[in-house]
Amino acid sequence: MTSLISQNSIPKDRAKKIKRKAPKEPLLLEDKQEIEVRPEPDSDVLVMKKNKKERKEESGRLEIEQEREMKKLESFLFGSLHSPVEFGKDSEEELREGVDDPALFFTDRSADCKLSVYEEDEKFLEESNDDRGPKERKPVWLDEEEERTHVNIAKVKRLRKLRTEEDESVISGSVYVSRLRAQHVKMNPSTDWAQLDSRERKYRSDDEDSDEENGAVVARGYKDVGGVDDVLRTTEDLVVKSSVKLLPGLLEYSRLVDANAEDPSNGPITSVQFHRNAQLLLTGGLDRRLRFFQIDGKRNTKIQSIFVDDCPIRKASFLPDGSQVIIAGRRKFFYSFDLVKAKMDKIGPLTGREEKSLEVFEVSPDSSTIAFLGNEGYILLVSSKTKELIGTLKMNGTARSLAFSNDGQQLLTSGGDGQIYHWDLRTRACFHKAVDEGCITGTALCTSGNLFAAGSDSGIVNIYNGDEFLGGKRKPIKTIESLTTKVDFMKFNNDAQVLAISSSMKKNSLKLIHVPSFTVFSNWPPQNRTLQYPRCLDFSPGGGFMAMGNAAGKVLLYKLNHYVNA
Repeated sequence: MTSLISQNSIPKDRAKKIKRKAPKEPLLLEDKQEIEVRPEPDSDVLVMKKNKKERKEESGRLEIEQEREMKKLESFLFGSLHSPVEFGKDSEEELREGVDDPALFFTDRSADCKLSVYEEDEKFLEESNDDRGPKERKPVWLDEEEERTHVNIAKVKRLRKLRTEEDESVISGSVYVSRLRAQHVKMNPSTDWAQLDSRERKYRSDDEDSDEENGAVVARGYKDVGGVDDVLRTTEDLVVKSSVKLLPGLLEYSRLVDANAEDPSNGPITSVQFHRNAQLLLTGGLDRRLRFFQIDGKRNTKIQSIFVDDCPIRKASFLPDGSQVIIAGRRKFFYSFDLVKAKMDKIGPLTGREEKSLEVFEVSPDSSTIAFLGNEGYILLVSSKTKELIGTLKMNGTARSLAFSNDGQQLLTSGGDGQIYHWDLRTRACFHKAVDEGCITGTALCTSGNLFAAGSDSGIVNIYNGDEFLGGKRKPIKTIESLTTKVDFMKFNNDAQVLAISSSMKKNSLKLIHVPSFTVFSNWPPQNRTLQYPRCLDFSPGGGFMAMGNAAGKVLLYKLNHYVNA
């Protein structure tokens, strides 16, 4: 660029000739722009009158003017190379000298039509910020085919929802498009926070009501927060803890991935139980495999699988301290699996006993005693540390079920004589015995605090208050008659607000009882899904998960939304 400009410069020796010859015509540039050169007086007369100093000054001034003219020409042809051009501003010298050079600058009038668009947008923004709210803009393009097209919305089943009247059938294309848009907005409502006007109104209302307190709890257990700002202003929990009472009627739950989805059982599931840490779940079945899963509700990763060669698993249970797993079947021996050492020990037969099956047992809450059902009404007490027989209890009839009290000092049993026995394990004596109302043969027992439930082979479940029952009151608090076949399994959850009762003799025969009101949850079992034949069930320590094993070899996992912790 520099070389191109230097070639167009005028040498000094030609400058004198330009002084002598005043241009008669202005120099014409492209786009009909003119640069006028002012005529100078006769240079010969000036040379004679001026001295040497004045001639130098005159030649210097001419050189400055010529250089300025070349810079103007350079800026016009190639743009400014050294400094930005400020349009509409003349140099100070030109203003002082009164030079009028309109050909160097011009105004482009060809963009007037485009500038109007921006003016319209600015006007629209001003109207949209008005207190009356935003105005709808007119469409830029209209399809004439919409007016000529007609659609029969009564003929197509999926379009009948667009009718405003029952006998309406044919509508125009434009009406059809507008109703489709309205249906889309109805099915996909927009978020209020994304609307500018709604956000402004919300912020104004928040500023006005900043001193007022928001509601603390809503019906579903969630905090009533006005928006993101309210969430960020507080350090309180967004979800109220499970101290809120569970409401009767409908149970809020969610179906999750099956607990044993990674490794389903080849036979019926007979045992499921959560570890005390609420993350580990064991499953046992008649396929002779004991499996451990890490429960997260999404993948439920399998951790380990143990094959017990000579014992189809009828029951498997953690010790309450979480250190061991007791495994039993229809055999005269049982197994103990140490979780820390990953070692399996075979125990039995028990000294002095001839039982051929130890498949029914319970572990005391203090992990000190394991109680097995024996022959002819005997209950066998085994130490969980030494795995040796430490005592026996004898019922009048056959023993069918048993359950420990919460403190582990008492044991409840029932059986073929229809009576409920209370045993003191410190003295190993029966201190109370009473008939279970309406029961011929007791088949299931479970306890929680001061309550205990007794199930029978007729499907009736009686719920008793422990103190009243021991005090002589034989009538139960509530009798549940939701099942019609033998009650095989019962379980209270962690806070005794839910009682699960099931029977393995009938499909979907699993009921959940709301204990405070003694009513059955009406939306359980699920109407659109079969539970198959339920065999066992367990709640997680925090109450958040519920796992149910069935005869099909699956362990169904549910999330109880009322409970925060697993």
